[in-house]
Amino acid sequence: MTTTLLLARHGQTVWHAENRYAGVSDVALTETGRAQAEALGRWAGAHPVDAIWTSTVSRAIATAEPACRALGLTPHREHELRECDFGVMEGRTLAEFTAQDPVAAAAFRADPVAHPFPGAEDPRAAADRGAAALRRIAAAHDGERVLVVAHNTLLRLILCRFLSIPLAHYRRALPQLRNAAVTELRMDAESVGLISLNVPCEQASA
Repeated sequence: MTTTLLLARHGQTVWHAENRYAGVSDVALTETGRAQAEALGRWAGAHPVDAIWTSTVSRAIATAEPACRALGLTPHREHELRECDFGVMEGRTLAEFTAQDPVAAAAFRADPVAHPFPGAEDPRAAADRGAAALRRIAAAHDGERVLVVAHNTLLRLILCRFLSIPLAHYRRALPQLRNAAVTELRMDAESVGLISLNVPCEQASA
């Protein structure tokens, strides 16, 4: 059977306004982020899902809470869905890093997989752990609809892995997943199909 995975990035955080990297850092949602979470909850109430999974990071948990409340579901938490660790870039902007180390910043822009930030998680390892987590979730909910709330870079790496897009192109092919927008995948034991990408939850269809 086929499982439908509805992937959503968490709501806006206090670091988004300045485009600061928030990987393993525990950063709270803004008022806008909380409103985005409520919108996702309304969408889930109108397009019910059978289960909800989140990463173990608080911004993802908080984003999923309105959907859990709307559906009366207890969320499952999966540590392998956490955001990538960005090493020295945690809490910093790319502009700040460029000013400090323009050579390393240029190498990252050219190929963020071959030249990740110093101290950062290997993007290939992140893609592997995230893709494996989604496959486990799909297998556990065969034939069901599952909302998964996770993170921008991790989800883009997973999508590239599933869709056979070279990981080195993840920043160009998928510049950004909108906060609390919905990306729909259909998965079975042998294949993954992309149904919709990055759709604001006010517009996402069943």
